[in-house]
Amino acid sequence: MVKGVSRQVIVVKEPDPRFFEQAIFILKEDAFGRGVTADEVVREARRVADGYVRRHAGVGRLWRRIPAPAYAAAGALCATVCWCAALVLA
Repeated sequence: MVKGVSRQVIVVKEPDPRFFEQAIFILKEDAFGRGVTADEVVREARRVADGYVRRHAGVGRLWRRIPAPAYAAAGALCATVCWCAALVLA
C-alpha cells in the first residue's frame, strides 16, 4: 500500500452504456490552478469520453451495412474481370 499519495479523479457514468459502465479520468495536479472550474473539467471529460466512443464504435460499421448479395456481385465482377484479363493476355 502506498501512503501519502492522493489523486483527484472524475468518473463519467455510462459514456455509452452499450460498451462502458463508466470512464475514469485522473486529473493533473495543477488542473484547477489554471483558472478552470470543476464544471468545465467535468464537461471536458464527458466530451472526451463521448468522442472516444463515437470514434472507436464506428470502426468497421460500413462493411456491416453492405448486404450479402452486394458482396456476391462484387466477387462475380472481380472474377469476370480477371477471366477477361487472362483471355486478353493469353
